[in-house]
Amino acid sequence: MRFMMIMFPGGYENAKPGTTPDLKAMEEMRKYNKQLHKAGVLLALDGLHPPSTGARVTFKGGKSKVTDGPFTEAKEVLGGYWMIQVKSREEALEWASRIPGADTDMVEVRRVMELTDFPPDVQKKLEQEVAEGSYKLGPQ
Repeated sequence: MRFMMIMFPGGYENAKPGTTPDLKAMEEMRKYNKQLHKAGVLLALDGLHPPSTGARVTFKGGKSKVTDGPFTEAKEVLGGYWMIQVKSREEALEWASRIPGADTDMVEVRRVMELTDFPPDVQKKLEQEVAEGSYKLGPQ
């Protein structure tokens, strides 16, 4: 099963462009990331620049609207993620509990939808499109 562990660093919603973690925090996170890699469960990971450098695209009435950051109404913002492959939700939560987060940080753990999570008719259609080369699925 694949799980995404999503980091919401406290205070990051107000971070200025160019803000990065300090050396001590980076070293702790690097050690954690190496543990994930060594255990063979890490599929991907990335940190994100502050939301002040981002943009949001919203949709209303069939039209899209782009709003540049920072986002004054934001209370929690995404700071980065890990994609892991483990045997159970419990194992994913165990890995998440080891993250060297600060007192103000939060990590959300969510299972990634797999082809087998969809109804048979949807599975069949997606498998057909993959076979035709018109669609590509992520690792299953």
